[in-house]
Amino acid sequence: MPKDRKIGVAMDFSESSKNALRWAIDNLADKGDTFYIIHALPTSEADPRNSLWLKSGSPLIPLVEFREPETMEKYGVKIDIPVLDMLDTGSRQKEIHVVTKIYWGDAREKLVDAVKSLKLDSIVMGSRGLSALQRIIMGSVSSFVIQQSPCPVTVVKD
Repeated sequence: MPKDRKIGVAMDFSESSKNALRWAIDNLADKGDTFYIIHALPTSEADPRNSLWLKSGSPLIPLVEFREPETMEKYGVKIDIPVLDMLDTGSRQKEIHVVTKIYWGDAREKLVDAVKSLKLDSIVMGSRGLSALQRIIMGSVSSFVIQQSPCPVTVVKD
């Protein structure tokens, strides 16, 4: 029976976020679910053509469209074949829907914004494994999202 859940996956295309995506597909994906791939870029990387989307993020981009190099270039996202293959395989085998939403700004705040605006049932993210000193200086994205998110947060360790 389809569950029709909304599951977010924070994606910065690091090994950590790829592991989180793999874990989410393997352990959470069920027929009828929608996976929201959430990517945040620094505001400085926003193409002037995308200025309309700076506050609300891009429109939802279906996987079939997100695979197109022109689409990825339009939004300033680098092509990552292993991630696209993982999403393709997961969507076919698990019968899930996959859409992408791109935000510009601070990743911590934008991930929490995404959880709220997309009304996600849960969000999955990787852990970069920062040292205690690095977390103090830079702040931990996962810690911030755990504290601020209104839905369950799963942090997948490397």
